[in-house]
Amino acid sequence: MLAAKIGAAIETLYGQAVPEKMIQLGATKKEFEGHLTLVVFPFLKISRKAPEATAHEIGEQLVATAPELVAGFNVIKGFLNLVIADAAWLDLLTDIQRDASYGLKPVTDESPLVMIEYSSPNTNKPLHLGHVRNNLLGWALAQVMQANGNRVVKTNIVNDRGIHICKSMLAWLKWGNGETPESTGKKGDHLIGDYYVAFDRHYRAELKELTERFVAEGMDEEAAKERAEKESPLMQEARAMLVRWEQNDPEVRALWKRMNDWVYAGFDETYRALGVGFDKIYYESQTYLEGKEKVMEGLEKGFFYRRDDGSVWADLTKEGLDEKLLLRSDGTSVYMTQDIGTAKLRYEDFPIDKMIYVVGNEQNYHFQVLSILLDKLGFKWGKDLVHFSYGMVELPNGKMKSREGTVVDADDLIAKMISDAREMSKDKVNKLEGISEEEAQEIARIVGMGALKYFILKVDARKNMLFNPEESIDFNGNTGPFIQYTYARIKSILRKKAALDNASVNESLPLQGDLAGAEIALIQQLSAFGEAVAQAGSDYNVSVIANYCYDLAKEFNGFYHDFQILKEPDEQKRAVRLALCEAVAKVIKTGMGLLGIEVPERM
Repeated sequence: MLAAKIGAAIETLYGQAVPEKMIQLGATKKEFEGHLTLVVFPFLKISRKAPEATAHEIGEQLVATAPELVAGFNVIKGFLNLVIADAAWLDLLTDIQRDASYGLKPVTDESPLVMIEYSSPNTNKPLHLGHVRNNLLGWALAQVMQANGNRVVKTNIVNDRGIHICKSMLAWLKWGNGETPESTGKKGDHLIGDYYVAFDRHYRAELKELTERFVAEGMDEEAAKERAEKESPLMQEARAMLVRWEQNDPEVRALWKRMNDWVYAGFDETYRALGVGFDKIYYESQTYLEGKEKVMEGLEKGFFYRRDDGSVWADLTKEGLDEKLLLRSDGTSVYMTQDIGTAKLRYEDFPIDKMIYVVGNEQNYHFQVLSILLDKLGFKWGKDLVHFSYGMVELPNGKMKSREGTVVDADDLIAKMISDAREMSKDKVNKLEGISEEEAQEIARIVGMGALKYFILKVDARKNMLFNPEESIDFNGNTGPFIQYTYARIKSILRKKAALDNASVNESLPLQGDLAGAEIALIQQLSAFGEAVAQAGSDYNVSVIANYCYDLAKEFNGFYHDFQILKEPDEQKRAVRLALCEAVAKVIKTGMGLLGIEVPERM
């Protein structure tokens, strides 16, 4: 509305309409009086006056023609600082209260379809800390893209084939004694991961023994190691099993399915704990043949070429890249081939407008190449695919190492966060009247997972990060629990409000009266939520939402510290402050919800 009034003022003053995109408004700097600042320089060509004179004329016109919006102004060079009328802020607050989907754009059947791939686990080991960041980023990005008016399909590609899978299978056959998740009490993904580690342990021992024998026979150590790797009986057995798998050997395939099913059950448990899920899951065992077919199609069309050894390559030197292997000389596929096959199946399943891959930054070059190849092969979204590239996440040295001693297990991390939250909040929770142990544990789960998710998502995904569990669970500072506690505090106020006599709180009272600076600042912060959602979507940066929620919670806590709410004797002021409480709670819940973070009613 203000932009329209500014446009009308300019047209009245200078006789020329201006497009709305020329009207640049931003928050006024704190050192100057005012709330919103208009940049005047774009209008100097039509005003034919100095910046200060133009600003003064526009300011005077707005005060005269729109006093319900603009109560005053001041000019600093080419910047017009506008003082927005209290009534306008109160109208805005009322609109925020009434709008059930405030800050979010509607999604229709005609909205663009965005597919987002994340997680991408291997079925030979459980999910780890890196997967946690991947899944949280993927889920949050999906919510943000939907909040920006897109239809969204959340998808996963599972690496369920290859030599690494056969290693786990072979180890289970050799040393498993028929163990199952039920007989051991272990999650299936952990059980299979243990056998992958067991294979590696036996393989290393075998290599050491063979190398020592060959050295004793007179070979130098380097040659002995190379021969040991070639002649390792364990690795030969694993390769033979892979060949049998590719030949559809019924015995090998039955074992593969059984063990993978154990892993999927374990993954699902971890996904539920993280609060993430998928609309469609693809499996590399189903996509690699499709990829080979598309590569052969590209070969026939002259996009690719075959070398003398039979391998198939893409020459990307004209694009400033190198040559990329697509099929090995023995006809087996590589990851690029599998990604092409997965793209083919996805495009058949969904009319994709945009494809976003949530994958670590070590794969930047891979996706640069994939984009070019998919474009050559005729995928309309290939050229503009988005690689949502994120940095590595680590823990402080020596903390929460997994059972393998090399990576941080996702389930261990989740359990630790909930346990820490229970311990940290014990005194606070114990003060809540009538709370059961079950409710206390649920609050601990919400707070622990909120701490984990927020700490990871508040950092720009492109950066490497250090995850500190102790720092993340703090109830002060830029943390999930601080924002959650702010929400719970507001809900406590609103519960007390509901318990008051109807005579003391008039729900139908229109919002009016004078506003304090802190109240205006809070409404202005609320008004920026839609912009934060839009920026997070356009920049593919969910940390914008996280830090917006923190700024809003911090602004509210300053207001709460300085102003009475329920004890405010003036009925009109009390109504405004309670409306502020309701609006802040709603926006915090919406914003944190976009990140996949729950907020507790009590804390």
